[in-house]
Amino acid sequence: MGDSFHEQLKTDSWFLKSDRRLDTELVDKIILQLNRIYPQILTDKEATKFRDLDVPTCVRLAELLTHLQEKGEEACREFYRALHLHVEDVYFSLPTRLRRRLESVDPGMRPAVRPTDRYALNQQGPLFFLSCFSAAVGVALLYYYGDVKAASGSSSALGFAALGIGRKVREVLIWYTEDGLGR
Repeated sequence: MGDSFHEQLKTDSWFLKSDRRLDTELVDKIILQLNRIYPQILTDKEATKFRDLDVPTCVRLAELLTHLQEKGEEACREFYRALHLHVEDVYFSLPTRLRRRLESVDPGMRPAVRPTDRYALNQQGPLFFLSCFSAAVGVALLYYYGDVKAASGSSSALGFAALGIGRKVREVLIWYTEDGLGR
């Protein structure tokens, strides 16, 4: 909890650069506040540079954060004040703010889920997904083209389906299509 604002800004920079809630208008408000209230942190020339609308907002924000880190502790603190004033929801969702909030909560009350765990649906990986998907497609093909009397030409579809499959499965599908022609 004793992190300096400079260290916090280093930690939060990646989040701020990727957060889409910081649009052009909000970045401009932060730049203007830093320029008007603290001209020693952001001069008129620097503010004009960071407010250039020809440069994408994400680039301007990244340059601003780098500039503030170079200016030192006071500049970083005033950036956090401006962020808190203009974009409170972003300020409270910063990684350093969330960490402080969790540290202040009783250790027994802390959530056991790490942020990366909420995105993991299972532990099997992409091959498991592909095998399940392939099995579902195979079952669907057999279901829809399984009744030879109901669908004409279904045996040729199963014959074509056998082209990209292994030898054992290909033999079964070809046997099934030849048997279906004889009915």
